[in-house]
Amino acid sequence: MPIIRSSDIGNYLYCRRAWWYQRQGIESLNQAELADGTDLHRQHGRKVMAAALLQMLAILFLLAALVLLTISLVNYALN
Repeated sequence: MPIIRSSDIGNYLYCRRAWWYQRQGIESLNQAELADGTDLHRQHGRKVMAAALLQMLAILFLLAALVLLTISLVNYALN
């Protein structure tokens, strides 16, 4: 019994003919476009990862600033 993956279902719903060709082992004729699309998705993934890292860095800087502000206010109150 073959394993049905969620990507197979998505491919079938998107284009039944392309799904059937893929199941038959027939390669698509637009390999260059597919490669370009893969590259674009890879670039987008890198940008998303960079944005997430920058967001995390911004949160860490904000927390560090709040800690320093708290320490400064406590020192000011004690003096």
